[in-house]
Amino acid sequence: MEVMNAFSAEIKAGPAWVFWWVNYMTVVFLLAIPFSFVRVEARWTALVIALQFPAMLWLYTQVGFVRLLGITHIVFWTPLLIYLWRRRHKWRVKETLAGKWIVLLVATMLISLAFDVTDVIRYALGDRG
Repeated sequence: MEVMNAFSAEIKAGPAWVFWWVNYMTVVFLLAIPFSFVRVEARWTALVIALQFPAMLWLYTQVGFVRLLGITHIVFWTPLLIYLWRRRHKWRVKETLAGKWIVLLVATMLISLAFDVTDVIRYALGDRG
């Protein structure tokens, strides 16, 4: 719990937009729980987040709050995005709320990954911030 509190404090101490983005992403990902009762995509999403978030916290304990943390999104979310994209014909966006959520989830992950890839590249090039 200490690690999670420290991680949350780091996010809160940063730019306001990052704080709000992380909270927005948390809500989007937590919606996987109720949707998991009706959609296999949500069950896979919940599993991926259940693995990715502890991995990020572990990495945080090793390297601190640095740009490298985005690597956990890249590693865990890329296969999930490929899976979701391959199932896009089953999303039923117009007919279901769960389908609309999947579109929101995919868009959210893609936006986040754009930042994450940039951050990891910057870290690899020596920007340790």
